[in-house]
Amino acid sequence: MSTVIFSLRSAADGDRLMLPLVRRTREPHLGMWALPGGWLDVAENLDDAAARTLAETTALAPSYLEQLYTFGDVDRAPSRTISIVYWALLRSDLVDAQRAVADAPENVEWFDVDALPELAFDHRRIAEYALWRLRNKVGYSRIAAGLLPDAFTLTELREVYEAVLGRRLDPSNFRRLLEGSDELVPTDSFRTGKHRPARLYRYNADA
Repeated sequence: MSTVIFSLRSAADGDRLMLPLVRRTREPHLGMWALPGGWLDVAENLDDAAARTLAETTALAPSYLEQLYTFGDVDRAPSRTISIVYWALLRSDLVDAQRAVADAPENVEWFDVDALPELAFDHRRIAEYALWRLRNKVGYSRIAAGLLPDAFTLTELREVYEAVLGRRLDPSNFRRLLEGSDELVPTDSFRTGKHRPARLYRYNADA
């Protein structure tokens, strides 16, 4: 089975949607990049196996985990391996904190979703399908919360949408849309920085 893991990473031009890949250490496709994955242990259920794969790759627990699809095309692997694929989201603040205290395994590297290298097997197709699912789901659900801390500014939330969708959103329209709904609850806390303090919000659990 394989797991497509998404998180946000800061870049000079704004937040970028990234995913980790593992460099293969055996044939077939020795030395190529691939999605994290492995065999299902006889004592594991599918969700546990996906969470284990994620932990082995990032040392973190997912904020969101869902079964994506089952891939079993005749020519996808030499032995026609059938792969059950999950996709997961990691909070960007936890990824940054983890990287500050521990190095990732030497054969793991994070890549921009729009600049992936050549991948082993049919893993590019899998990654593209997971990205399509994420971009569709962000429009009608709270899936963006899986990439954010519990409390966040409206600017931070907009930047998550922009990173996922791959396009800029009008800040005024975005703020007006959210402030006119019951999706978010303002907190009494503020984020301070170079500009004036920005109020922190959280998702309304009762909405």
